Amino acid sequence: MAQVILLNDNTVVRAKVIAVRTSSRMVDGISKAILVEQLKKKLRSGQIVKFAYLKKDGSIRIAFGTTNPDFIADKVCGWGVSREESATTAYYDLESGGWRSFRWENLIAVY
Repeated sequence: MAQVILLNDNTVVRAKVIAVRTSSRMVDGISKAILVEQLKKKLRSGQIVKFAYLKKDGSIRIAFGTTNPDFIADKVCGWGVSREESATTAYYDLESGGWRSFRWENLIAVY
């Protein structure tokens, strides 16, 4: 029995970027891109999301964040530039009280 995974356009673009940046197979990029999509969906849902990613300095960051519009409305500057253009995901960090972002390929887990 064959299994089929349907990917939206954003997930396909993320998978390609991840595969190129990490010099890995497309299937590895797809699995990481699906994880990014799951995180973004949870961040928008209104939940406080716990997730982990690799920071630039090599340390692992366990973050608690959200992008719930009801919570962050007064914290948006409105520059109009999407983080998707720089192949990163932004979130409002509830512990530090500020915006943070990470590169897609550095996402480790969503709890």
